Order: sequence, then structure tokens, then C-alpha cells
Amino acid sequence: MDENPSILNHISIGVSDLDRAGAFYDATLSPLGCRRIEEMEFAISWGKVFPEFWIGLPFNQQKASAGNGVHIALTAPSQAAVDAFFKAALEHGGISDGEPGIRPYAPGYYAAYILDLDGNKIEAVYMPNMGAEYLQA
Repeated sequence: MDENPSILNHISIGVSDLDRAGAFYDATLSPLGCRRIEEMEFAISWGKVFPEFWIGLPFNQQKASAGNGVHIALTAPSQAAVDAFFKAALEHGGISDGEPGIRPYAPGYYAAYILDLDGNKIEAVYMPNMGAEYLQA
């Protein structure tokens, strides 16, 4: 097995106002155990150990826009962290796209969905024993 079993290295989304979006994500990602890791003139990143989630001004200098049907799911350490993520998002200008609760996707799947300041759909999800069913295969 690979040293790192994750397929993802990082995710990046476009935003229209880097400072405003930075403050939003500082508040909403903190309950998930993430911290701001890097800042550049055109981008900011967060993660637990390394930069996994990036926001940035679009490279082509066009208006940032959210992808229809696209969403990003971030792992939460507990149901309480999902609740805190959702609350922080609403307090900082985000919009509910699905209140915290159990979802039918997998046993114990507890999630909340928000739309950020640019309309990007972000999910926080807590799953007890996440991935255990795949490791047994």
C-alpha cells in the first residue's frame, strides 16, 4: 500500500475577493481542525499538516464562478465539528445548502452543506470509521 492512501493532493477554488474569502474560510475551517498555512498575493491555503485546500483569484483574471453540480467535501473530526462549521459559515455570510444531519450515503454519515461567498458548495462530513469498509477489501 502507498505511504499516503489518499488520491487527493489539494483542491483549489476561485474566489472574487481574497481577503473576504480568507476571513470566511478562517472561521469555517477552524472547527474542522484546519489552519491557514500559506498566503500569497493571489491565493491562500489551509490544511491540517500541509496545504490541502486553496482559494485563489482566477489565473485567467476572469470572474470567479462556482461549478454547477460540483461540491467539495471536507472531513470533520466529529458531529460537533460539522455543526460548528455550519454555524460559522452562516455567521460569516455563507448560505445553508443543507443543515447538519444524518445522510443516507453510508452508515453514520453526518454532514452539512453551505454555499460560500462566491457560491461554491462546501460540505463538512463526519463518518465514524471512515474508509474501514474499503480497507477490508
